[in-house]
Formats: sequence, structure tokens, C-alpha cells
Amino acid sequence: MYQQCKFEQYVQPITVDGTVHNMTLWDTAGQEDYERLRPLSYPKTNCFLVCFSVDKNFAAYDNVRLKWVPEVRHFCPQVPIILVATKTDLRDDPSIKCYTPEDGKRLKRKVKAQSYRECSALRNEGLEEIFTEAIKVVQKHKVKKQPHQCTIL
Repeated sequence: MYQQCKFEQYVQPITVDGTVHNMTLWDTAGQEDYERLRPLSYPKTNCFLVCFSVDKNFAAYDNVRLKWVPEVRHFCPQVPIILVATKTDLRDDPSIKCYTPEDGKRLKRKVKAQSYRECSALRNEGLEEIFTEAIKVVQKHKVKKQPHQCTIL
């Protein structure tokens, strides 16, 4: 069941290659009501996890290409994106049509995401690997900081 959130923040220590990193996750709202507020959470972001449900009954897969990646690239063009397929446990139900891992990899190439991962929160599968991947992507990418600017209209 979907639970609406506005802007939820979670801080999670995670150990990668023997080093503890404090990962801060922002779960931002996707509703149109928050379109003007959402980009305010983007500054200083080191990596985006752009997620879609594998269930074909939702528009999330198409929204990756049509909405989320363009928005992220507009506000943070140099920040890496990890594409994440969620709810992979739904693939076990033959009555639910689902996107395949190949569909996800194809979308990753289309949107030029840094990498592609899958997970099931219900089964606690793939979550730790996603966060480890995010840390490694940030370490490799090392986004160059832009000089601060102030624009007054």
C-alpha cells in the first residue's frame, strides 16, 4: 500500500570497504503539489536513487524517463544517478505483469544512469547493495563543487 510522504529524511551509517559513512537519504514527494518544493532538497546531493516499481500497472517506469531523470539532470547535471527497480517480489505473482531486469537495464542505458539495481523491501533483498553502490559511485564520481551564486530578480 502506498503511503504519501512529503520530505522524509533518514540518516544511516553504512560501512563500505572498512570505512563508516553517514548516508543521508531524502525521500521526496512525487506529487504535483510538491513540484516547486522538491528541488529545494537537491543542493549538495552526491547521488540520486531514481526508483520505479516493477509492477507494469504503475506509470513509474515511464516517469523515470519522462519526469525524474530530466528534473534531476536540470537541477544537478553532474550528479550520478542509480536506477532502482523496487518491489521485485511482485514478479513471483503470475497475475501481476512486471518489468524484467532486462527492461531495467535498457532503461538505465536510455537515461544514462550510472548503474542499475533491484530490491524488495518486503523481503529485505538488495537494499544494502544499493546503499553500498551509492557510496562507491560517489567515491568514484567526486562531483566538482560549483561556486556559490546569488540571483535576485
